[in-house]
Amino acid sequence: MPCRVALTLSPPFTHKWIAERLERSLGQMQDDPLLPRYTHPPGRTVVPAAVLVPLVNRPAGVRVLFTRRTDHLHDHAGQVSFPGGRVEERDSDRAATALREAEEETGLSRDRVQVLGHLPDYDILTGFRVTPVVGWVELPFQLSPDPFEVAQMFEVPLEFFLEPANHQRQSRVVNGVERHYYVMPYEGWNIWGATAGILYSLYQALTRDQ
Repeated sequence: MPCRVALTLSPPFTHKWIAERLERSLGQMQDDPLLPRYTHPPGRTVVPAAVLVPLVNRPAGVRVLFTRRTDHLHDHAGQVSFPGGRVEERDSDRAATALREAEEETGLSRDRVQVLGHLPDYDILTGFRVTPVVGWVELPFQLSPDPFEVAQMFEVPLEFFLEPANHQRQSRVVNGVERHYYVMPYEGWNIWGATAGILYSLYQALTRDQ
């Protein structure tokens, strides 16, 4: 079973509280001992990338915004993900990458996003090293998903991911090596792999004992 923490969280969450938690957790988080995180081997060419973890402040509570990628894409086709992509030379930092990619993919204007902080980099098997940038989104905002990249968009209450009982561990064999990963299914949505791993990092950041 997932490891529980002593801290009990009571919503509503505020952007200031989340930003403080993210800052305090930098360099303090540790991997789940039952699920070691994949890291790129020495000598491998690493592609820097960033994703936006959008936290939408709705009257009923904070919700996490996701995309489902279209089935024809080369990387991670059909998977639930956060909007994002590889770093470009014009990007001033990883936050700029995440905001640009989110705007291109979903139509979410970067002017509607307040960057709260970031989570630890996350290596994935396809060669990317992803920096998750956590952003706060206030109402109102508009979305216009790019139909080439985004098949669907949906939201999940943040509280769901802060409950350890919703963190499942699974594994599969990839190129002869058993790989372990998180799965956090929600109402028919299969949230797994890097996306679920980033959500686990968010869970760690927001539930650390003080």
